[in-house]
Amino acid sequence: MDMAEAGYRGWQESSKWIERRRLGSQAIDPPAVLSREAPSIAGRLADSDAIDAILNRHFFAGVAPESITAICRLFPDEYGQIQEDADTLLTGRFDLLGYEGLSFGTPIDWQLDPIRSRRASLVHWSEIDHLNPSVVGDSKVAWELNRHQWIVRLAQAFAITRDQRYAAAAVNTIEHWIDANPVGCGLNWASSLEVAFRLIAWTWTLALLRDSGALSAAFMTTVLASVHAHAAHIRKYLSYYFSPNTHLTGEALGLFYAGTMFPHFRDAADWRATGAQILIEQSRIQISDDVVYFEQSTCYQRYTCEFYLHFMLLAARNGIAVPGEVRTRVLSMIDFLVALRRPDGTLPLIGDADDGWLLPLVRRQPDDFRGLFAAAAALFHRADYARAAGHIMPEVLWLLGRDGEKQFEGVAHTATLAAKSRVFPRGGYVVLRGGRGRDAHQMLFDVGPLGCPISCAHGHADLLSIECTVFGDPAIVDAGTYGYTAEPEWRDYFRSAAAHSTVTVDGANQSEPVGPFHWSNRPRAVLREWSSTSEFDLADGEHNAYVHLERPVVHRRRVLFVKPAFWLVIDDLTGTGPHAVDVSWQFAPLPAALTEPGCCRIDTERGAVLWMLPFAGVPLANAIRNGDLEPKRGWVSKRYGQKQPAPALVCSATADLPLRIVTVLFPTRDRRAPAPLVETATADGQIVAVRIAGYMVGIEPDHVSVNRS
Repeated sequence: MDMAEAGYRGWQESSKWIERRRLGSQAIDPPAVLSREAPSIAGRLADSDAIDAILNRHFFAGVAPESITAICRLFPDEYGQIQEDADTLLTGRFDLLGYEGLSFGTPIDWQLDPIRSRRASLVHWSEIDHLNPSVVGDSKVAWELNRHQWIVRLAQAFAITRDQRYAAAAVNTIEHWIDANPVGCGLNWASSLEVAFRLIAWTWTLALLRDSGALSAAFMTTVLASVHAHAAHIRKYLSYYFSPNTHLTGEALGLFYAGTMFPHFRDAADWRATGAQILIEQSRIQISDDVVYFEQSTCYQRYTCEFYLHFMLLAARNGIAVPGEVRTRVLSMIDFLVALRRPDGTLPLIGDADDGWLLPLVRRQPDDFRGLFAAAAALFHRADYARAAGHIMPEVLWLLGRDGEKQFEGVAHTATLAAKSRVFPRGGYVVLRGGRGRDAHQMLFDVGPLGCPISCAHGHADLLSIECTVFGDPAIVDAGTYGYTAEPEWRDYFRSAAAHSTVTVDGANQSEPVGPFHWSNRPRAVLREWSSTSEFDLADGEHNAYVHLERPVVHRRRVLFVKPAFWLVIDDLTGTGPHAVDVSWQFAPLPAALTEPGCCRIDTERGAVLWMLPFAGVPLANAIRNGDLEPKRGWVSKRYGQKQPAPALVCSATADLPLRIVTVLFPTRDRRAPAPLVETATADGQIVAVRIAGYMVGIEPDHVSVNRS
């Protein structure tokens, strides 16, 4: 900790101490706040044009009546979904994260986690341990409710139906929240990021309800005072050192929203400038030179792209210049996500994935990035992004209005997505791809570090892990995240090496977790070699996670793709003495079975088959683990808070090192075909050649050769 950090942390701690001393005696008087902070509008709240005097007109074009009309015309299913969601919300039922139909009581208990029946105390936020499940349950569940993104859903429903019930419910809910959550009190002030998300949601709600008649002078007085309190809290408690990742950039965006859309406040210029400065600076820090977000998480990379799209759009609408380097980095981040996109359009959820969105204007599954791609296609005039989206999405209209619709249509269908293999050496990912369109094969090889260099918070112990898509269907997948704080044992499992398709040695993890968001050390993987031709791809990686063992071990993995016929995965474990080695393969929830010793069959969703055949110079014990609890194996989580059994193949050996295990992955459309015939040759107890499907693959320490046999 340097002097700057020590000074900033000390100042924040002093601010908390002062707030705790004053708690209960510093109730906010909204009229006084407004008169003091925004004197130019304090006496005009009863005017018919009050909202236009308060909320800057230059908001996102999607809230304009002509944009709403276009959304209803182009997306009738979305129209119905918005109304259905809003009607459900009126009954007091909430679909949040991976949970459906949650109830928080009547009136809403804003401090409650209903899954675990835990309620945070209404004390000063700094006295609440929001990571302690015995105190708050899962704080993320309560926070998701308190982000108020679902209130935007009510406002959308009003905008498309003109039904005043939705507007009244939105206004009444915000009023109740402000009354039940005094500034600085309770769980919902404990994270500046959550405060920022709520401020952004309120801004959208006000913009969508501006002509509803529901925004009375009394309500506007109250909500504006609370907006000011939100922005002031974010400004005071920025996560410069606590969580300088998406927390900091999300908070900065909240400040930029406040400073841009509520310019009458005295501090608005500072909020706007501070938010912009942080977003510009952090684009250099958090985005690697080869465009991978530094937390090694596709979910948080998508989050970051959303932050910057909103920043750039809102800045452009208000004539605020943004340096060109920000645009360049955002484009490159989206390029990476497009490169990782599976043939079925979904994205692998690498690292932590928490189901969160900056502003879910449309219902989407966590692995569905099409809204981001479509909006970026319109904004940046990129045909490849339009092809990744498939067709125009409602987000284009909500964010860019009718101009966005025209811009998207102007670039759509003018280019095809390149079906080529890619490497991102600094970020640490290799995409091995063969074929085009929906039926392509794709393998993702992870040769990156364990999370970001600051805390590794959202990284998983997935060094040299693999995901595999066969004829367009995901077959080998990342296990997911499941949860953060409420169930520590499951948190540790889902981010462990054992949950990923990689190698474990002597039952050890690649790093030991320390609490829900830290690791004891940060092992690294390196890409030793990468080559790609029209016929073959070869990626060669190595990591140092097991050098801490009493008898150190180095794991090296080579992946050979003979296009488009099959993959070979070559695992070399070097060291001395006997070790227990497990090679794990986590499948999607698909039928998987050992058809004979040393042969595993996986049936994909659309009827193809992936054969997996592991070989070694020593006996292998192969087993399918599906929903096992002792030890945990064979689980996947597609949504936050939800998990399900899914088969995992575990190939085990105990042997003196060095040891080489070669696994053949052979896809076929013919469900009736037998497993492929594979012949191996050994020398000094190690496999040195594999013959399969008319190819002879030679395996040497520094060379892999492929020849037709």
